[in-house]
Amino acid sequence: TADDIFISDPEAEYYPLVKRLHGQVIKLSPTSKDYVNPLDINLNYSEDDSPLALKSDFVLSFCELVMGGKTGLEAIERTVIDRAVKAIYRPYLASPCPENMPILSDLHQALLDQHLPEADRVAQALDLYVSGSLNVFNHKTNVDIHNRLVAFDIKELGKQLKKLGMLIIQDQIWGRVTQNRSQGRATWYFADEFHLLLKEEQTAAYSAEIWKRFRKWGGVPTGATQNVKDLLSSPEIENILENSDFITLLNQASGDRKILSERLNLSADQQKYIDNSEPGEGLLIFENVVLPFSNPIPKNTQLYKIMTTRLSEVVEL
Repeated sequence: TADDIFISDPEAEYYPLVKRLHGQVIKLSPTSKDYVNPLDINLNYSEDDSPLALKSDFVLSFCELVMGGKTGLEAIERTVIDRAVKAIYRPYLASPCPENMPILSDLHQALLDQHLPEADRVAQALDLYVSGSLNVFNHKTNVDIHNRLVAFDIKELGKQLKKLGMLIIQDQIWGRVTQNRSQGRATWYFADEFHLLLKEEQTAAYSAEIWKRFRKWGGVPTGATQNVKDLLSSPEIENILENSDFITLLNQASGDRKILSERLNLSADQQKYIDNSEPGEGLLIFENVVLPFSNPIPKNTQLYKIMTTRLSEVVEL
């Protein structure tokens, strides 16, 4: 096919596979010279009358991660962020050329220009990511994504930036989905460590909304995680599960197995296939059909050697 394939790789595990398939690895880190602008937008970004509606949701999610806290953004903080988003995109919407694409420092300034305590508070939180040591995302995009198979390596972003990196990558891939849709091309998106995006309320809500839009616009999203409890504790997981055609379950710990069995209505016989199962064995769930499978990758193949994550078997290729 002519489909595009994108991978969000928080642990730098996909490099050997992507390299052997002649794909492209984009490494994002505080010391990298590869830059991705979180404020990139194209005019097909949303089917709404204005593409700013969904982009504003993304920026709200971004700012919520930046500000942290258990209560999320306050109502007035959401208002000043939304107002700033409309202001910074006005020049680009009037004349959509690369020079007019805003960056984080423009958002920062638009917040300060409002002269409100709430706007100043958000701007202060953004300071670290605009002029501080974590300003890796305060640049215009300079990455030329010329390959059909692309992995975003964000391992070296560190704990502070990794969630932001995953959110930004998801938004970048959404931009590619909107471009590919008009060409009749599907876009596959593999998000490893997907539970990280569901921990905060705003990022979880944005991820669920993107999940639904991906499918509607010809995207094929796949989330992978070993942290089932974190995944299923998100209030947005129902929206994501309802918009997923396939669920693949491998071996599960007893606590996770119990939660999954209740959520997915697995019988006692079906649970046996995810209880002390061997690598490559588990359950495939499609609509109301639950099928056990055994599909181990033979150890004498190149594919096994470049994909195994067992420390004793890891091979540098």
